Amino acid sequence: MRNGDTRAPTQGSGTTMPTRRPREEAVRLGKDIYERDILPQVEADHFGEYVAIDVETGDWAVADTTRIAVERLRARRPHAVDVLCERVGYRALRSFGAGSLRRTE
Repeated sequence: MRNGDTRAPTQGSGTTMPTRRPREEAVRLGKDIYERDILPQVEADHFGEYVAIDVETGDWAVADTTRIAVERLRARRPHAVDVLCERVGYRALRSFGAGSLRRTE
């Protein structure tokens, strides 16, 4: 387990499967990973696309839709349980009339 990880591993047939973190913790960690590690790599070339993040490993995938981003991530991390999705350049994953964070000056 990682330092500070309070989750208990599950019992099984000799393998330890990850358990889900509390939602608030997963969101906080995922947003930290996104802001610190991923956003600098994607903000210039992937505006409006979606990023799926495996909160446990920090691995991520980007695509035009959340479904495809998650599928790409799960192809590499099939046992990921805490996956956060973010939209590059937007405050929210979906919006209803709200604009992006890009300036239109």
